[in-house]
Amino acid sequence: MIILKIILWIVAIAAAVGVVALIADLVQKRDGSHKPYGPYERFIKRLLDAFLATGALIVLSPVLLVTAVLVRVKFGSPVLFTQDRPGKDEKIFKLYKFRTMTDQKDENGELLSDADRLTKFGAGLRSTSLDELPELFNIVKGDMSIIGPRPLLVQYLPYYTETEKHRHDVRPGLSGLAQVNGRNLVKWDQRLAYDVEYVNKITFTGDVKIVLQTIKKVFAKEDVAVNTDTVETYLDKERTVNE
Repeated sequence: MIILKIILWIVAIAAAVGVVALIADLVQKRDGSHKPYGPYERFIKRLLDAFLATGALIVLSPVLLVTAVLVRVKFGSPVLFTQDRPGKDEKIFKLYKFRTMTDQKDENGELLSDADRLTKFGAGLRSTSLDELPELFNIVKGDMSIIGPRPLLVQYLPYYTETEKHRHDVRPGLSGLAQVNGRNLVKWDQRLAYDVEYVNKITFTGDVKIVLQTIKKVFAKEDVAVNTDTVETYLDKERTVNE
């Protein structure tokens, strides 16, 4: 009986947050650059995002707390890694993640390379995607969606083609079509093409498929690159070289 009441309270809180998020989204001014593919994208996706993210934050709060304590013990303060990322309409927001690297510096006071600062514990957080859990707060806030193009670095903005820029017509996602088709290991042109393909046709069934494929890949630890410096070039460097 108590468990049922707890579940009902979680559902009620999550539903209230979802309704508020939807109303805020509907009254928001739109520039008309992107036309929603259908009713799901226009009326349901934002409500569902906020509802599920709020519910997940409540249910996973023990996991978030334990992970935060472990990060604090392993790496010190701050517990969260924050970074500017471009979101919908290229609006810059702060992305939240758990820290996965130390702040070790060389004799000149410069940070060591990612490979040198990434510990076994940090690699474990990345391979299990536990470092991504704080992004649920970004989803509730409206910076992100559960499914959408991954938010990349601000420095990449000048290097997208006109077609690729449409990846920013919608909110970036915790996971996306590119992530379930190779994640970090897919070449940039194909990865960005997947993003645009997703933006052009956002459906409920499509999102469900991506969610299920994401869960499968996380548990199977497929296509996970915990140190991306060793498996890919950065978009700005790659396209500057090719100019």
